Amino acid sequence: MVVPEASAAPLAALVASPGTAGILTDFDGTLAPIVGDPAAARPLAGAVDVLHGLARRYARVAVVSGRPAGFLAGHLGLADRHAGSALLAVGLYGLETATGDEVSSHPAAEQWRPVVAATADMAEEQAPPGVLVERKGISVTLHYRANPQAEAWCRHWAAEQAARTGLVLYPARMSEELRPPVAVDKGTVVAGLAAGLDAVCFLGDDRGDLPAFAALEQLESTKEGFTAVAVAVRSSEAPDELLDRADLVVDGPLGALSALRSLL
Repeated sequence: MVVPEASAAPLAALVASPGTAGILTDFDGTLAPIVGDPAAARPLAGAVDVLHGLARRYARVAVVSGRPAGFLAGHLGLADRHAGSALLAVGLYGLETATGDEVSSHPAAEQWRPVVAATADMAEEQAPPGVLVERKGISVTLHYRANPQAEAWCRHWAAEQAARTGLVLYPARMSEELRPPVAVDKGTVVAGLAAGLDAVCFLGDDRGDLPAFAALEQLESTKEGFTAVAVAVRSSEAPDELLDRADLVVDGPLGALSALRSLL
């Protein structure tokens, strides 16, 4: 687990000027340990308090995740702690946003809700045992963590549905996700949240976090005086590319939480 001294140098620019800095982080595998049932995922003890403490100090603090924004809002205490805290939850890779207990969705994605629901119905009817169909409202994910032998079926089935419906297929960690064809991802979200700031860090652990890293790299190369810190959360499943592109690597959610605490 990383200690504050180990993270001090890469994160120094944020600590020095919190009024113009942003702290952005993934949820699963970063704030919360990976579990077999996605519905059972919970942030580490103390993580929610740390996030709200950061949100009271820094210009922008947000959790950016593939989870529905309502799920994030509930487990991050947005409604309970919103007074004095500007913590933001961006769900479904940018298709939803929660401020307090209010969730808004991308207008272009709403028209796809019936298509997603019908696809989820079909997945529940046809999926082999051990494949969990996670309904996210305007996206659907097939998880095969409980049955790794179903990976080929999930990939093939999801690709077929993408071709049939016009939904876009996004392979993820032991899962396949189908989303509306709306041009948003963690990279576009990070670029938007970084507007007007001088320093931003992003913590992530999976392939879906690579666009966030790329957005930070782009900002640092094109915006004079901008400081970007890409923090990779190491696990046995973290892709090598994520670790290689990071400015700082921490060990698991405990390491991520320690790095966030060092910013308080």
